[in-house]
Amino acid sequence: MTASGLKLAVFDCDGTLVDSQHHIVAAVVETWRRHDLPPPAAALVRTGIGLPLHQTLSRLAPDGDAALHDSLTDTYKAVYTAMRQNPDHWEPLYPGVVETLDRLSAAGWLLGIATGKAKRGLLAVLDMHEMKDRFVVLRTADDGPGKPHPFMLTSAMAEIGVEPADTVMIGDTSFDIEMARAAGTLAVGVSWGYHPIEMLQAAGAHHLVHDYSTLAATLLTRTPS
Repeated sequence: MTASGLKLAVFDCDGTLVDSQHHIVAAVVETWRRHDLPPPAAALVRTGIGLPLHQTLSRLAPDGDAALHDSLTDTYKAVYTAMRQNPDHWEPLYPGVVETLDRLSAAGWLLGIATGKAKRGLLAVLDMHEMKDRFVVLRTADDGPGKPHPFMLTSAMAEIGVEPADTVMIGDTSFDIEMARAAGTLAVGVSWGYHPIEMLQAAGAHHLVHDYSTLAATLLTRTPS
């Protein structure tokens, strides 16, 4: 433990805190339709969730050139922004999120987010669930290199003054786990998201959990004194 006694739990957003896959897939399908392209399968879309948007979309159009990838990115942003403005738009939290954040905060943990979303998108989700004030540090695709590069984690730790040994990354994709390992933090994989457990294991997850109550119990064993 650091001399400050602080511990930091950093959460991924899509697939970890909120279940946004249906909206993401729908936005990709609509984007491909506007470009007269056959839409990629939903399962393929899910494998790229968590990467920076441009990289995610480029992976889905491997035969396209840079101009197409830029255009797909611009179109997707417009499509998703329009979806978000629909009064019925809702990205549900996974069961147990609020209770777990409450338990961790009460036990002295600081909370953060590291996500491939743009800051505008992340803030929209946090505002939707009135959660922004729960997190002391936010890192998004706008801040620097995206996952699995360790930048988001290392810069978050530097801002808060917490060492890697006192930091935990919680995520549902191999990109989260690889980022955590590269940053030297504990890597906790969750099974309810978008990458199968086998991918999380192969990426080097230190722990795998299947619900938020188990996640809370796992982290609370590391609670600062």
